[in-house]
Amino acid sequence: MLPAKTGLGFKPEHFPAVIETKPDLGFFEVHAENYMNAGGMPHAMLERLRVDYAISVHGVGLSIGGPDPMDEAHLARLKTLCDRYQPESFSEHLAWASHGGTWMHDLLPLPYTTETLRIVCDHIDRLQEVLGRKILLENPATYLTFTQSDIPETAFLTEIAQRTGCGLLLDVNNVFVSCVNHRTDPRAYLAAFPMQAVGEIHLAGHHSEELPSGPLLIDSHGKRVSEPVWTLYGEIVSKFGPLPSLVEWDNDVPDFVTLMAEAHRAARILEDTRHALAS
Repeated sequence: MLPAKTGLGFKPEHFPAVIETKPDLGFFEVHAENYMNAGGMPHAMLERLRVDYAISVHGVGLSIGGPDPMDEAHLARLKTLCDRYQPESFSEHLAWASHGGTWMHDLLPLPYTTETLRIVCDHIDRLQEVLGRKILLENPATYLTFTQSDIPETAFLTEIAQRTGCGLLLDVNNVFVSCVNHRTDPRAYLAAFPMQAVGEIHLAGHHSEELPSGPLLIDSHGKRVSEPVWTLYGEIVSKFGPLPSLVEWDNDVPDFVTLMAEAHRAARILEDTRHALAS
């Protein structure tokens, strides 16, 4: 289990700064697919990080929501990685990324139907069986919905957690992005979200484009966390208590000082919540 502190997505270019400054962070998160080889510099850095920090492994390549069976070779590599580092958390996305052997190079939305629910649950059962551990499933950022969908996203996630025993990763930026794009209320979404299953929170930045129909937000992970997302995050932790909280910044990556400023802001919100709960 991850500590209820702030974490950062690890970037190799920040390794010297991490080793030199030993920042007060609860954990680092890495993308599983960057560590599928047996050795090399990525593993040397991760082994050094593991000495001082909890580790969260975040997968992006399983296509859990797709109709095809999951890639058993990919599953085996994930197991090898998790066995090697024994991370405090492993997470994946509620999305699909491949079909008929073709990789789409993106995390794509899925229709929320009883058949899709069955497929996702079967895939999570298989993943948890292979890894021998409970995983966390992340809510997606979406830009369209399907006319076939007949289950609300929050109910879909609730049912997945109940059927498979998996936990959930609540990405607050994804909630905000999706709700703005679909002209719905993020607070209503969060009110229906099964918070009892949440094991980690993600925070990230987004870009905005103005279309004739209104704003379109893109989950770019290339900017600071937006003020509306910070507000939602503060409301979540004030209501449900401190949770492991990761700041992601994957594109146009800034220097480590800038990243730590974002982490410190999240840490202050967590600390204020602890003081409020103790008083």
